[in-house]
Amino acid sequence: MKVTIIGGGVIGLCTAYYLRKAGYEVTVIDRNDITTGCSFGNMGYISPSHFIPLATPGIIRQGLKWMMSSSSPFYIKPRLNLDLIRWGMTFRNSATKKHVEESAPHLNNLLQLSRELMNDFKRALPESFSMIEKGCWMLYKTEKTGEHEKHLAEQAHAFGLKTIMCSPQQVQEYETEVEVNVAGGILYLDDCHIDTAKFMRILYSYLQKEGIKFWVNTEVTGFEKSNGRVTGIITDKAELPCDELIIANGSWLGNISKLLGIKMLMQPGKGYSVVYNDLEKNLQYPSILVDDRTATTPIDRWLRIGGTMELSGHNDNILPKRVEAIYNAFKKYYPAMNIPAPDINKAWLGYRPVTPDGMPYIGRHSKYSNLLYAGGHAMLGVSAAAGTGRLMEEIISHKPPAIPLGAFRPDRFG
Repeated sequence: MKVTIIGGGVIGLCTAYYLRKAGYEVTVIDRNDITTGCSFGNMGYISPSHFIPLATPGIIRQGLKWMMSSSSPFYIKPRLNLDLIRWGMTFRNSATKKHVEESAPHLNNLLQLSRELMNDFKRALPESFSMIEKGCWMLYKTEKTGEHEKHLAEQAHAFGLKTIMCSPQQVQEYETEVEVNVAGGILYLDDCHIDTAKFMRILYSYLQKEGIKFWVNTEVTGFEKSNGRVTGIITDKAELPCDELIIANGSWLGNISKLLGIKMLMQPGKGYSVVYNDLEKNLQYPSILVDDRTATTPIDRWLRIGGTMELSGHNDNILPKRVEAIYNAFKKYYPAMNIPAPDINKAWLGYRPVTPDGMPYIGRHSKYSNLLYAGGHAMLGVSAAAGTGRLMEEIISHKPPAIPLGAFRPDRFG
């Protein structure tokens, strides 16, 4: 059986890995050369701690406040765009306590499955991709935020996750090389982090040697359909047959779907990051700086700082104030860390694929019998990649899925 995957990011490659392992003939099509994209510049978290979906009560009110500032963690570029309006209305309807209570267990299932399956890649890949298993901080600056984080930690315990609640002094005892200025922190011990660029390069090379065909720098321009099935993929280079088609191309998922006559609610959430090399003193643990929605990833003497969520469509414009805001947030928590202000010209940007309820699309779509989706993971692409890839293989192989999939139905918005 020929399985074609559109999208060569971390979700697409992990899906290809499990399908090839099961004996399928796999082809991956990517519009770029699989050396860039959101899978390369993100924070590299494998985070069971992130079981709360993006659409939560109060986020719209907070988002409206943030939109008044060009340096805030969240920004929507005002524009008359029908796709954005549909997405925004559905997001508003999803941002409820009921949605969170119903969705969190399913997101937890996916994240814990993925965390467990990362050991498959540790064993199978010929090189180390720097998987560091020591946990991740949730650091906060105010007691109000601290109370909220402690409540989330209680929910985490109910899901079987391990945490350590720490005073400012205890946080400092963990961070032995750098001064920390916080009101407290919670260490999620089940979380880990990787060098995503290294992981992607190693996995890509491994899959090529395993016989997976790659069509890179290739644009999908249309599809052949017959009797309720997708029978061919038309690209700017060739027409490719397929028995099963998986759409896993991140924030461009909605664009491709329109070629199939399907409206998928999706927005690209632009994020920025900056990198520092050869640091004499560095953080010992990755951290989410909760009050400022900023994240840090240290590996040896290397450090990445990232954040912001900017809904401005697909454009490669970098807003300097938003990059500077990431740096300024970092300095509030680590005031003595000796790093210079970022060079805006060297800042990285990527597009997170954001669904309007904060839950990914995983499974078959009802319009075509051989069409599957694996996308919309927002900030959880790396965290959920292994589990998503495994689930794709189980669906195509007609196996019982490892976790219930109803909450991730690709056609749940009609």
